[in-house]
Amino acid sequence: MDEEAQRLAIMRKAFQMFDNTKCGFIDTVKICTILNSMGQLFDDKELQALIEENDPDNEEDAESTHQELKEAFRLYDKEGNGYITTGTLKEILKALDDKLTSGELDGIIAEIDTDGSGTVDFDEFMEMMTGD
Repeated sequence: MDEEAQRLAIMRKAFQMFDNTKCGFIDTVKICTILNSMGQLFDDKELQALIEENDPDNEEDAESTHQELKEAFRLYDKEGNGYITTGTLKEILKALDDKLTSGELDGIIAEIDTDGSGTVDFDEFMEMMTGD
């Protein structure tokens, strides 16, 4: 399988993981997460252009997206402590892309765990998911 085919397969797998309703659509916020987890980092202008190109009507519903992210966070915060460990987050990212190296995972985690606590609280999680 060539590199482009591998990237496409990874993107399809990630899409399926984020398409919770199995309706064939995912929120634009989730697109940012998928791309970041694959090491595809875009600045705000590039990401906005990509989103507008693929969602010209900008059909994202911010309130429902926030609620979905809150529920997703609660799924991983099994004890209800208000955080997930960076180890848990690494497992999630690895599941999205099993080709990520340990160094790449550490780099992504370092960007997300901005306070270096070894945990990711809801605010850090939201920042990762939304890019805000």
